[in-house]
Amino acid sequence: MPSPLRSLFSSAAVIVSLTLAAPLAASAFQQGALLKRMDTNISEAEVLQAQQGWCAGLLAIGSAYRSGGFSQAKAKASSVLDQAYAYQYGAVAFKPTLATEAQAFRFTKEGALAYFVGGDPSFPNDKGFAIKPWQTCTVRNQVIQLHGMFATTMGNVDLVDSSGATTTVDKTWTFLKEPNGSIRIVLHHSSLPYKLIEK
Repeated sequence: MPSPLRSLFSSAAVIVSLTLAAPLAASAFQQGALLKRMDTNISEAEVLQAQQGWCAGLLAIGSAYRSGGFSQAKAKASSVLDQAYAYQYGAVAFKPTLATEAQAFRFTKEGALAYFVGGDPSFPNDKGFAIKPWQTCTVRNQVIQLHGMFATTMGNVDLVDSSGATTTVDKTWTFLKEPNGSIRIVLHHSSLPYKLIEK
């Protein structure tokens, strides 16, 4: 048999054998033995839960400070950061509310930890945002965008302190959903609302 024809028949034989094997493979998947679904699409409910978790973490840091001082607050803040943010993968785009000039943007966990509890000589202007006497933390979303494994939100966070005074900040977050279902912050931008000053 000429070589080209031999190659053609060999290819046809492979196709036939694969076709005959297909029902067996399909049967195996129907039994669930080889099928595993990897769904990393983030949902609105997961986004809202992550935001509530951030608020709970902020209040927990303040509570730890009032009950056990700086060392307990720092330990709690470190734990909250590990759970809420994606610093284990590298830089996080974090711009906190009360940070200026060269220290306005915090890419590392150390920078975020300094902002939340203070006490780091590398960030001398940080007074510890999370150890202020916040009593409640409420998120008000204006926009929620879902993009597969990512979600971006924009809106406000209302913080009420022990005197009853309310501080409102503008907040933008981007969340990442990992294959194991964990939700972590990869972008956090916060600022005080702009106030028009009439001349």
